[in-house]
Amino acid sequence: MEVKAITRNVRISASKGRDLARALKGKTLADALKTVDFSPRKAARILGATLRSAAANASHNFGLDADALVVRKAVFDEGASMRRFWPRARGSASPIEKQTSHVTVVLTDEK
Repeated sequence: MEVKAITRNVRISASKGRDLARALKGKTLADALKTVDFSPRKAARILGATLRSAAANASHNFGLDADALVVRKAVFDEGASMRRFWPRARGSASPIEKQTSHVTVVLTDEK
């Protein structure tokens, strides 16, 4: 059985979290949580919260054992960009795009 948790519109660019998300694929839930807990990156904090949410979904909604869960998929997808402007000389402006992300974690109890 697969259990999913999604965190949407997180204020971090997707490229900053993708390498950490790829490192979690195939690990047990305990190993994945150790990996994100000891990483100093902002993406690790976000991934950790999403992993814990997926584990809570598995135990409360489906009655699965948290020790048997494995990370099947962890993905940072691009979200909507917030468009801002930076004032420049002579009354002009330069555009700024502030990136957001959607984080998806899928846990499974199959090996």
